Amino acid sequence: MLSTLRENRPARLATAALAAALALTASGCSLESTGGGDTVKVVIGYQSKTINTVTAGTLLKAKGFLEQRLNGLSAAGGKKYAVEWQDYDTGAPITAQMVAEKIDIGSMGDYPLLINGSRTQASERSKTELVSITGYNPKGALNMVVVAPDSKAQSLNDLAGQKISASVGSAGHGTLVQALTRAGIDPKSGVEVLNQQPQIGSSALESGQVAALSQFVAWPGLLVFQNKARLLYDGAELNVPTFHGVVARRDYAAQHPEVLDAFLQAQLDATDFIHQHPLDAAQVVADNAGLAPEVVYLYNGPGGTSFDTTLKPSLIAAFKGDVPYLKSIGDFADLDIDRFVDPAALKQVYQERGLNYDAELANTANPAPITGTDPVAGRSVTNPALASEIWFAGQDTTQPAADPTSLLRAVKQARAQGRTVRAAYVPDAELGTRWFADKALWVHDGDTYLPFSTPAAVQRYLAQHPSGKTIGYDDAVNEVRQ
Repeated sequence: MLSTLRENRPARLATAALAAALALTASGCSLESTGGGDTVKVVIGYQSKTINTVTAGTLLKAKGFLEQRLNGLSAAGGKKYAVEWQDYDTGAPITAQMVAEKIDIGSMGDYPLLINGSRTQASERSKTELVSITGYNPKGALNMVVVAPDSKAQSLNDLAGQKISASVGSAGHGTLVQALTRAGIDPKSGVEVLNQQPQIGSSALESGQVAALSQFVAWPGLLVFQNKARLLYDGAELNVPTFHGVVARRDYAAQHPEVLDAFLQAQLDATDFIHQHPLDAAQVVADNAGLAPEVVYLYNGPGGTSFDTTLKPSLIAAFKGDVPYLKSIGDFADLDIDRFVDPAALKQVYQERGLNYDAELANTANPAPITGTDPVAGRSVTNPALASEIWFAGQDTTQPAADPTSLLRAVKQARAQGRTVRAAYVPDAELGTRWFADKALWVHDGDTYLPFSTPAAVQRYLAQHPSGKTIGYDDAVNEVRQ
């Protein structure tokens, strides 16, 4: 059985309101701006390449879900609406535009959200509220540190005294600060952090101007996929949730509550789409963000990022724990997280759709696990900690594997049949992070093959299991017994 159909959450798309809107507006089209006094403008700030915000950004925009919702309101006798989308590389410029009251709704990562809340609170018109989550990882695997493929560094400690590229104030920088501190390295004096946009930092790493790059998704996976970097540090080692979310200006939401409601409805539409059609969603995002579909699917596919809009207590607790980061990077106003976080609008949307917000809030399992039957092992895929996945070239569906060892057998079988593997995904044996099978570091222990994402993870395993031996991916494929 193929693993592209996800049935673990109730479908929300077939609601009467959306059906009416779809009848009026073709998918992906834009609203007409009449310029009249009865036209309400809404400006959305998003990051096309930050693919854990796609349900409030790239995918949402491409599918036209927001425009459909708003056109439904207009058709029911309401005002006309004009949507303007503004694309940025990081959350910082979105915050600047919200302070200037030029963006009404925006999405960004947790550390930028802290800065957003702090910067916007001074004025009643610019003051923002955190209204929903786009995606999260319960351990923090959305941020990573990569080094050049030929780097001799094996752990963060090897970066002491070196130059590291990061976007100061970003989620990637926040993870770097925490990780260095835990490693006993002063983030300010123990390394030299170059404040660079992701693209600039990627070029700096490739040219050897920096020893490492610390960034948020999808940059680490993209560079590794392109063979321009290898993973040194997985943010999941921190074991602290990291997330991306949506902020809205309170003043705008108070004046136009129907717009915020429509946005959150549309975000749920996009969330359903990514759960129900993961490969299609990955292709849509790839086409609109200029990223490789294989990289988008690494994060947006099943078993990757948890796309769940609810404001979970674990995420808010981690958010509060990140507040000291504000003081570490500059003079920021204190932020009252409890007042900044407001789930009221989202709860209303859940109620309107007949959904149980509290039940979904309490559910911490990934809403889109890898499911189906492993055709090689001949058994159901039931353990999310082991579930793996293969995407064959020329196929519009994927093949599940019950565990990484079975995935290796499937790849071996496919090679014998002359089939090409477009991408294969496995969970890190220690941290659970979804990673490329051919970029993972493999250990052969008895009859089992274990993938790890970083050299440090391999060493931790071998220290506890001396029977294990490191092995290359291709050798593992060749040696695994059918």
